[in-house]
Amino acid sequence: MRLIRSALSVTAVAALAAGGTAVLASPASAAPNTTAQKVCGSGYKTVNSMPVGSMGTVYLTYNASNGFNCVTTIRNSPGTAVDMAAWLYVPGIDQYDQDYGRFTSYAGPTYVYGKGECVDWGGQIKNVYVQVTGSNCGALKERRATFTR
Repeated sequence: MRLIRSALSVTAVAALAAGGTAVLASPASAAPNTTAQKVCGSGYKTVNSMPVGSMGTVYLTYNASNGFNCVTTIRNSPGTAVDMAAWLYVPGIDQYDQDYGRFTSYAGPTYVYGKGECVDWGGQIKNVYVQVTGSNCGALKERRATFTR
């Protein structure tokens, strides 16, 4: 399983960097007027976020009681299903999770344990992709990027 997750992370990160998509099947999600805390669950607090153009926001949340990070991409205005993604990678332990598909409100949640680790995360709505690398590492400076395809 570790090899598969590693291969998935390399594929997804490379696809995002190239302006493409990494396609994996996932269940549909839809909930109007939702928040990152509602999507990720009890105990998760938003620790970082990044806008996806003017269409929505990708949220990184963290649960201090269990050490898990969660990422979700939430549209500003739910509507017709569109391509969306939420992904999370913890390089220090080589663990990855993603949710990709056509959704009406949000993509995710994606969960990876990462207590004391830097995280890479991002998402997509339609043709706009965002990613943050080296995030939430204390003194280290994160890098942010937006791609359109």
